[in-house]
Amino acid sequence: MDLQSLTLLVEILDAGNLSAAARRLKMSRANVSYHLNQLERSVGAQLVRRTTRRAEPTEIGLRLYQHGVAIQTELLAARESVTTLGEGLQGRVRLSVPSGYGQLVMADWLIDFKRQYPGIVLDVVFENRIEDLLRDEVDIAVRVVPEPPQNLVARDLGPVRYVACASRGYAEKHPLPVQLDELQGAPVVTAAVIGRQLRVSAYQGETRREVILEPTLISENFLFLRQAVLAGLGIGLVPDYVVQEDVRKGDVVTTLGDWRLSIFGTQMFMLYMPNRQHTRAIRTFIDFILERVRAPGAELADQSQR
Repeated sequence: MDLQSLTLLVEILDAGNLSAAARRLKMSRANVSYHLNQLERSVGAQLVRRTTRRAEPTEIGLRLYQHGVAIQTELLAARESVTTLGEGLQGRVRLSVPSGYGQLVMADWLIDFKRQYPGIVLDVVFENRIEDLLRDEVDIAVRVVPEPPQNLVARDLGPVRYVACASRGYAEKHPLPVQLDELQGAPVVTAAVIGRQLRVSAYQGETRREVILEPTLISENFLFLRQAVLAGLGIGLVPDYVVQEDVRKGDVVTTLGDWRLSIFGTQMFMLYMPNRQHTRAIRTFIDFILERVRAPGAELADQSQR
């Protein structure tokens, strides 16, 4: 057994199947299968259970996988120590962030990070739908989800609060909904899955209600939704950070303040693969963002929105 064989096993189990591992390793599927068979023959035991869609470790396969990940991590750390000796921190971080949260909340953090660590290449994707971190070669994804996936490490970045809001001009011409059911007859501007009914969860103390809406304007781009709200096109259902400054200036008013609204979830998470050989750059970035989230200024800003 050698390091190359362990690396092959790690890639197969991380990718989830032989075909995906072959693409990542730039090998044919048959070649990956051959080398896996050779490894299992040398060990004298089955390491991976194969199905048409999944590759899952046996007990001994999982143990070897954990050893393989640990060895890769140590090798990576040793390589970084040599290549960065006498230099600033270097490396690459590929990050996926939601369009609105990324631009309105995280942009200043990302710029500050880049100023502090100029040697790190920061590759930022403003995207709401990246689901497979391995497939899309994303190191870290920031997402609003009801429950974080069990196969990923989830670091809590704080609550997400949706508000029902409208431009002051719209509010002067149209009555704003004061009951949840009144949203059903209003022109709603929000993010939703095209072709599906929008289910909005609403919480008031121990009470939970759900209303089904048919929005008049739908987009995953929250900056565009903010423009639509300011243009007076209807009642916006957006995260509070999207219109926080407009509310402060008086250009946007809110309603249904007694209810806590949720569309995609109530928490923002930073997600990344477990048991991966994270570079110093990635580890530094994770710590940097968590420190920003927990900073006193961030806590005060969060409390002011409650």
